[in-house]
Amino acid sequence: MTHRILFVCLGNICRSPTAEVVFRQMAGQAGLAVVVDSAGTGDWHVGAPPHPPMIAAAARRGYDLRPLRARQVQPQDFLRFDRIVVMDSANLRDVMRLRQGQGAAPELFLSHAAHTGLTDLPDPYFTGDFDQTLDLVEAAAAGLIRALQAGHCAQ
Repeated sequence: MTHRILFVCLGNICRSPTAEVVFRQMAGQAGLAVVVDSAGTGDWHVGAPPHPPMIAAAARRGYDLRPLRARQVQPQDFLRFDRIVVMDSANLRDVMRLRQGQGAAPELFLSHAAHTGLTDLPDPYFTGDFDQTLDLVEAAAAGLIRALQAGHCAQ
């Protein structure tokens, strides 16, 4: 079975592209078949590469964000992907409005890393803490992989 997952944040230049690359790499190592993409709820950065400090922090851990380009969530994404995984509560509200009751219901990424005690993944574009973002993304990606391996569904 191939799992189709869309990661969503605000501008698609920090958290969601990082989640896309980290999850894709970890899922491959776990032997999971995945189709993974990322998008933003806003259109400010469409076509832009990820934020340079995020690229640098990810590269230090062996993740290459450079080929990615930001895009905005589209209505067809809710039918194309099995899971819509959002980075924070504001993204969740925005995606619920965009979804209009069709397709995959969104879920919070950090619900797969409950041990962190966080619900929302802080946005490093504003906090400047790119290593914290990577720590949390790696933890949540590992938790999501365990859920997929166990056959747990979002809906």
